[in-house]
Amino acid sequence: MDNKTYKFLDRIDLPKDLRSFDKKDLKGICGDLREFIINSISENGGHFGASLGVVELTVALHYVYNTPDDSIVWDVGHQAYGHKILTGRKINFHTNRIYNGLSGFPKISESEYDTFGVGHSSTSISAALGMAIASKYQGKEDRQHIAVIGDGGMTGGISFEGMNHAGDTDTNLTIILNDNCMSIDPNVGALKRYLTDISTSPTFNNIRNDIWKVLGMLKDFGDNARKTGKTIEKSLKSFVLDNSNLFEALNLRYFGPIDGHDINHLVKTLEYLKRIPGPKILHCLTKKGKGYDLAEKDQTKWHATGKFDINSGESLSTNTNKKTPPKYQDVFGESIVELAELNKKIMGITPAMPSGSSLNIMMKKMPDRAFDVGIAEQHAVTLSAGLATKGIVPFCNIYSTFMQRAYDQVVHDVCIQNLPVIFCLDRAGVAGADGPTHHGAYDIAYMRCLPNMVVSAPMNEIELRNLMYTAQHKNNSPFTIRYPRGKGVLKNWRTKFELIEIGKGRTICEGDDIAILSIGHIGNYATKAIKKLNEENIYPSHYDMRFVKPLDEKLLHKILKKHKLILTVEDGCIMGGFGSAVLEFINDNKYSNNVQRLGIPDKIIEHGTQDELYRECNYDDISIYDFCKRMLNSKNKDYEEILV
Repeated sequence: MDNKTYKFLDRIDLPKDLRSFDKKDLKGICGDLREFIINSISENGGHFGASLGVVELTVALHYVYNTPDDSIVWDVGHQAYGHKILTGRKINFHTNRIYNGLSGFPKISESEYDTFGVGHSSTSISAALGMAIASKYQGKEDRQHIAVIGDGGMTGGISFEGMNHAGDTDTNLTIILNDNCMSIDPNVGALKRYLTDISTSPTFNNIRNDIWKVLGMLKDFGDNARKTGKTIEKSLKSFVLDNSNLFEALNLRYFGPIDGHDINHLVKTLEYLKRIPGPKILHCLTKKGKGYDLAEKDQTKWHATGKFDINSGESLSTNTNKKTPPKYQDVFGESIVELAELNKKIMGITPAMPSGSSLNIMMKKMPDRAFDVGIAEQHAVTLSAGLATKGIVPFCNIYSTFMQRAYDQVVHDVCIQNLPVIFCLDRAGVAGADGPTHHGAYDIAYMRCLPNMVVSAPMNEIELRNLMYTAQHKNNSPFTIRYPRGKGVLKNWRTKFELIEIGKGRTICEGDDIAILSIGHIGNYATKAIKKLNEENIYPSHYDMRFVKPLDEKLLHKILKKHKLILTVEDGCIMGGFGSAVLEFINDNKYSNNVQRLGIPDKIIEHGTQDELYRECNYDDISIYDFCKRMLNSKNKDYEEILV
């Protein structure tokens, strides 16, 4: 916990305290807040660069607007640490992202100042517009609604849908475009170039704002003044810019771009915008990592960080120099390059996560065959489908939680047409400190119900390589490979590719007492549990099923005939998941085995380390051990005991 004293911040617990200060103190407050964030994250880790980049904006918003009555919606929420510190959570901020501590994202249940729960990109405009429409309907005409969205979030299709609707309303909606040319990795696409063009051509905006300021004061002229103003604007656009402003084409009043680190100008501008009715957008230019030199220079690296030394920037993690197993994402990144060298038809696609997925390795070595499409999961899937129609073998790498955003495209554009798109779902299962918005809990359930889809999960790094090899080898159907966040279990993983028969599981060990059926990396926890059981002369069988769809029916028949007690283990939701698939097979084939399923229960799982969450959900090695013992004990009761 940060025990340092702060001249201004120590006197601020809530925004009302902030608003009691004179404007001349705001720069000092920003300095305190930035220093507090740096000190706190250096000790505890977390999202770093984004929050530093909006310190001035955060202070200005809470200073000008009457929060929480006025609503601020933070897009994604990576940048909301300053907001949390100013809204009553300063004293507990050291628990940020820690098990049973503060969420790393705005969360309605955590504070009245968190007006909307976020974590996925591009939702803020639609949510804030919904609030604005509701306020207008309720007769609260003076209430303000502010959506803070980054230029990366603007590439998400829903942001344009929200702006299109907003332009057709007369609500008190202000969109703050936080333009730092970054999401996690550098932004891509035409919108990035468009915003850059605007930011380097302020002439039109300055002239237009002056005109509107004057016209807004000429109330005696009524609508004619406004109409005249619009005519003048059109002329200015033609004279100063080569094309119309995109946002104004959507009927949103555009202001900016302005310096997002000039606190006094920000306050003055926001106070002015409060008096202007209707939907509008303020374009702020900021720098991710502002105030910490290393973060400014390497914004991707410092997007999120563990504990570090403030002076040197060196990590304070407990990792040693010993050779350790690689992250699954790195195995994917290295393996797709190897496969692409063997198969010239392979291409890689990711929506704004090249470093997070490690597709950046392929992008560097094969730039004409690997694409970052920006925050646009729907486009990534349908782009992959289009590639597949021309004989390309697309590996579409999307975090499991973000694949939810493109589910219609998976159904309509891939599965119905039976196109051989390979989905590599990173961060499958519980994702750790990012919490419920980032857990990949549901992919097994929502993928296995789709006709033509193969659903698989590797237990280790070699299995991941071989599943990737299998998926691109003479495969004619959609293929899903899911794997978790973090490290695998093998130090020597770079082996020769081997073909796996689709739908073929494997036997880890044979025993007599109980059968454990696992899918994916969590099977390694079953191995740990079995080792402990063996010490007590209990010898379960363990089967790594590898495929949820199709199931290895031959192996299942063998297992069910041999073992009365069956325990299924998965790092995914129980409802509709792998265990459900096994139960369906048992029912369809009229078996009567005693089955217990372990996995993510039917509730929202909060944040913590992966091991903490495995334990909470009762499928870590200790839980697997306990359930095996309980099931074996129930054997003497003719399987009548109901396990909970």
